[in-house]
Amino acid sequence: MSPARPHEAQGRLRAALAPVVDAAGLLLEDVTVARAGRRTVVRAVVDLPDGPGGVGSDQLSEVSREVSRVLDDVDAVAGSYTLEVTTPGTDRPLTEPRHYRRAVGRLVTLTTTDGRTVTGRLTQTDAGADAPAGAGTETASGGVVLDVDGAADRLPYAQLAGGRVQVELQRPEQA
Repeated sequence: MSPARPHEAQGRLRAALAPVVDAAGLLLEDVTVARAGRRTVVRAVVDLPDGPGGVGSDQLSEVSREVSRVLDDVDAVAGSYTLEVTTPGTDRPLTEPRHYRRAVGRLVTLTTTDGRTVTGRLTQTDAGADAPAGAGTETASGGVVLDVDGAADRLPYAQLAGGRVQVELQRPEQA
């Protein structure tokens, strides 16, 4: 198998699956095709397009059935495969304004373009273009506000290189 083939398959899969996922009210974050022994694993990562909350199990089951149906129809993967339709985990990097909007209320660690690391509770996000952080396409007013030890720290999207949500076993409002 040539190195270009998996990439071509991913492109065909993305083109075939995106409309189905969109119709379910979700966003297709990623599609990967990987070998796992003798089988191929097709992994589709879906998420809510914006705002707080998560993808419900009923919604995930329904989109999984539709994705499976489309894969059978387009025959984009040669041979047998295992399909995994999943949502981004807590370890997904925060790289786009919508990722930050979905993390409001969570404890995050952000890295700025000058290498500074800031950890705090994400309390607010402003409008910003949905482009990767640091790409220079964000609006001047777009950014995030963190509560860092009781003080507000405002960081424009243009100054964010990325970030991660911190796993909290018991969030403060649950304590």
